[in-house]
Amino acid sequence: MIYNSFASGEVEFTKMTGGGYVASSYGEDASKDALRNGYLSVMAGTSSAFRKRIDAEIALHLRACPAYRKADVVLAYVAYRDEIDTRAIIERAWSDGKKVALPRCVGGPRSLEFYPVTSLDGLVMGARGVLEPVVDEGVPPLAVVDMLGSICLVPGLVFDGKGYRVGYGAGYYDNFLSFYPGTKVGLARSIQISGNPLPHEEHDVPVDVIVSDGAVWMCR
Repeated sequence: MIYNSFASGEVEFTKMTGGGYVASSYGEDASKDALRNGYLSVMAGTSSAFRKRIDAEIALHLRACPAYRKADVVLAYVAYRDEIDTRAIIERAWSDGKKVALPRCVGGPRSLEFYPVTSLDGLVMGARGVLEPVVDEGVPPLAVVDMLGSICLVPGLVFDGKGYRVGYGAGYYDNFLSFYPGTKVGLARSIQISGNPLPHEEHDVPVDVIVSDGAVWMCR
């Protein structure tokens, strides 16, 4: 049950029973910066215990998602700042017999390249402070053909029902997802779901599925 709300810049955050806030973007008039800053201010007020509990529920729902069950390859990421913690998801994917790949920021039109990993040890700080795999000389990234039938876990700060998202603003994932051939899966806490459409541009690529602590649903 909704019982309280407050405004942060151009963004309203509605408080839900059980704690947390759902972002409402006032249609498409709110700027991405307002949404981004508003969500970060909300997350600063949540406890690590709350986030850990919610992220564990997201991991359980992901495992039940048909796209995850069918995929042999999971393109994952290591959480940056307040993104969904994916370490348990990655370790479970290995236990489920799936190949896991992590991204490196390379810039240009490809933006991200994904490399298979078998451990989370030895990751190094990459662009914008994101942890990335160490690349052995002569080991190529996954080719597009290797990604057929895979899923890509997509981070974001706020998502809407059509799968559009607001992230940290670097544009790496939109560039990569423009040619990615698999299923795009957004990971989001319920407090990261906007009740109204988010602002988006022609180059923004929506996800196909959103997995949250509250539900799993198709966007496209």
